[in-house]
Amino acid sequence: MSEIQFTKRTLLHDMTDNIAKVMVGKREPIELLCLALACDGHVLIEDVPGTGKTTLAIALSKTIGGLNNRISCTPDVMPSDITGFSMYNPKEQRFEFKPGAIMTNVFLADEINRTPPKTQAGLLEAMEEKRITVDGQVHTLPKPFFVIATQNPVEYLGTYPLPEAQLDRFLIKIKIGYPSPEEEVKIIERFATENPLDTLEAITDLKAILGLQQEILEVKVKRRVKDYIVNLVSKTRSHNDIALGLSPRATLYISKMARAWAYYQGRDFVTPDDVKQIFISVCSHRIVPKSEAKYENLTPEMILQDILDTVVVQG
Repeated sequence: MSEIQFTKRTLLHDMTDNIAKVMVGKREPIELLCLALACDGHVLIEDVPGTGKTTLAIALSKTIGGLNNRISCTPDVMPSDITGFSMYNPKEQRFEFKPGAIMTNVFLADEINRTPPKTQAGLLEAMEEKRITVDGQVHTLPKPFFVIATQNPVEYLGTYPLPEAQLDRFLIKIKIGYPSPEEEVKIIERFATENPLDTLEAITDLKAILGLQQEILEVKVKRRVKDYIVNLVSKTRSHNDIALGLSPRATLYISKMARAWAYYQGRDFVTPDDVKQIFISVCSHRIVPKSEAKYENLTPEMILQDILDTVVVQG
């Protein structure tokens, strides 16, 4: 790698270390979140309440020093709350655009599955196209633009499950999990007198993040690794336990995240092990297990691990 690339890779590690000041013992979710930002993707964080989903998102936005907005998604949240609306200015005798919460660098949609489908759909164009359309006018979103959505997988009463089309637009899904007893003691100690989030400072700027995103595009993926990715994806489409396999978008996202992981490890080329490292995080929210698999308590993660165990690297 060049000198500049090495500097940017160090930035990724510095970002992870900074967020770890707030998140005790959760290195892997922090790494995945930072890598998703470096890939110019979006993240779905799924876990039970109180495990640090919102804290993780806010810590990232503070670390990069960008604008951040948060919406607590409830049934009464309207699409215009997210995208914005046009308001008539009688003094100027014209309509003026009033930006919504999404006009920011880091947008946190808290408990996204509690807001109606019409409002959820308002995120689709923004996540994919990095722009919104209000009253026929197109508005480009700031760069970088990063969506972090959270949801609780346990409570289903009063929720609106995300459709496959919207799930597919998230680069990865992260599960934080409960801390170990030792980690929980550290949480008590760390939050005893103050919230570390209050004193967390930015360690980079938006220009550096955009440069990081460009450098990751330079990481090479050889034909052998491309074939391995395609074979993994193809296996999901014929697997006995999967009703809906991975789309071509998933193929692209696996390649993107594998590049980011290789870059994070200090290489400018991708290996099959890089693919294995990120495969489940990229794909677990994209496949739909068959009813029989659900009855047997097979999770998407278990099915994908079986695919990793059975598909061999050729060549």
